[in-house]
Amino acid sequence: MTCIAPHTLPPHWPEIGAGRFAASIEHDNPAGCRVALLGVPDDTGVALNRGRVGAADGPTALRRALAKYGTSYDAGRERDLAVRVFDAGDVEPRVDNDATIALQETHHRVTKAAAALHERGLIVLGIGGGHDLTFPMVRALSQHEGKAVGGMNLDPHLDVRDALGSGMPFRSLIESGFVDAHRFTELGTGRFCNTQSHVEYLLEAGGQIVIDKELLQNETECVDAAFARAKGHDGTGSMFVSIDLDCLRAGNAPGVSALNPNGLDVGVAQRLAERAGRESAVKHFDIMELSPPNDIEGRTARIAALLMMHFLTGVEARP
Repeated sequence: MTCIAPHTLPPHWPEIGAGRFAASIEHDNPAGCRVALLGVPDDTGVALNRGRVGAADGPTALRRALAKYGTSYDAGRERDLAVRVFDAGDVEPRVDNDATIALQETHHRVTKAAAALHERGLIVLGIGGGHDLTFPMVRALSQHEGKAVGGMNLDPHLDVRDALGSGMPFRSLIESGFVDAHRFTELGTGRFCNTQSHVEYLLEAGGQIVIDKELLQNETECVDAAFARAKGHDGTGSMFVSIDLDCLRAGNAPGVSALNPNGLDVGVAQRLAERAGRESAVKHFDIMELSPPNDIEGRTARIAALLMMHFLTGVEARP
């Protein structure tokens, strides 16, 4: 495997079944590829927030699911999925007795790895891992663009805590100037998942909050508005889309860091993933908080694989 991103280790792939899309993923040469898969196997931030650890195994579980699920043939379009993907491997997390030092260094490594992929013109598809790792990946995008970016987060949690941990990515991105809060939307926010102070913080910063009930009642309008907002007034701004798997109903997605007793149907996340793929403004997409030790029968890993396939289908539809 050719290492084009610093601080990365080769990915772990099991034997891939016949006819699976995973067999087409490049491991040695990113030339001609549009998307780079980047594993961020760390859950130090989850532990700091007292969540259910296990998301460090998320990238491996996704590859294991893809090896069995997801054919190259797209029956919906009646043709093979031809978009080319490069697997950049997994960022090697920092190990230290001090969790704060370890996490900060891991964030530094993730930014360096994602930046190298953006420099090659690749769309970064991050797989995690604690949701805090969205912070260094989107930071890399912003630094590559040379300005703040827009985006959205499908998640019952706002993730705007001011303490280091898995619940901090979007506050850190906003306050560091990497994300323009006026171009940022939280989709599917839970009614009883966030403190009043966190809601007030994001709204005062200029962010938009769409609670889960509103998203379910007006999905198309809410998603259209979020994309328009993220791209800015002139419609040309770069953006990211992040999906925390705990946005989904716990019965469907038990393998997450924080179970959701009344989450969204998989179809909502599936449609958002494909829409994100179609939007040329989207330069970063991630699927976070996949926690295999807490999964049942690989259900959540297979959902993550499904979301990835829909995102790639959208990318293939880009000009």
